[in-house]
Amino acid sequence: MTRVALIDYGAGNMVSITHALERVGADVRVATRAGDLVGADAIAVPGVGASGPAMRRLRRLGLARAIPAAVSDGALYLGICLGMQLLFERSEEDGADGLALLGGIVRKIPAAPRLPHVGWNELEHVGVHPVLEGVPERAACYFVHSYSAEPADRSAVVAVTEHGGRFPSVIASGRLVGVQFHPERSGAEGLRILANAVRLAARG
Repeated sequence: MTRVALIDYGAGNMVSITHALERVGADVRVATRAGDLVGADAIAVPGVGASGPAMRRLRRLGLARAIPAAVSDGALYLGICLGMQLLFERSEEDGADGLALLGGIVRKIPAAPRLPHVGWNELEHVGVHPVLEGVPERAACYFVHSYSAEPADRSAVVAVTEHGGRFPSVIASGRLVGVQFHPERSGAEGLRILANAVRLAARG
């Protein structure tokens, strides 16, 4: 069974994410310190809120260094909503530095008619990656956010979503996967994406 360390830094819907990951076959262990990541096949980083407070909590718990170290050792990183944004170098939301696992910056959604962007919206595939295997074009997922990532390497973007402007809604690069929406709240397609991520983690 794929072992998933679910990062708890006080900013995520832990119960629903745990249940969703367990439904797709993961062995989920809540992680609040560096030692909890030992032996994990995947590190799942959920989150709501802002990058600054999240990163301060990760640093205080020793996880800001432990997460990149675990990925370097082969664990898959699965970032959900704010967890996806933390992959990058910096956020304009509050000037916070991220984990810098990917080059790029997080900015307010361009040309958004209203913020936050809340509700169901479609994924437009712009790349091919196993995390989207079996997910149909224009599948609807559930979003709650005001900021989105701008990766330095656009080849990492495998799906985009439109809310005034187009923003990356799924990114993937090596052992790094990020989704801007909440798969645990996105019905069958969200579960399919989580199942794909769990399978990717198991392959090592």
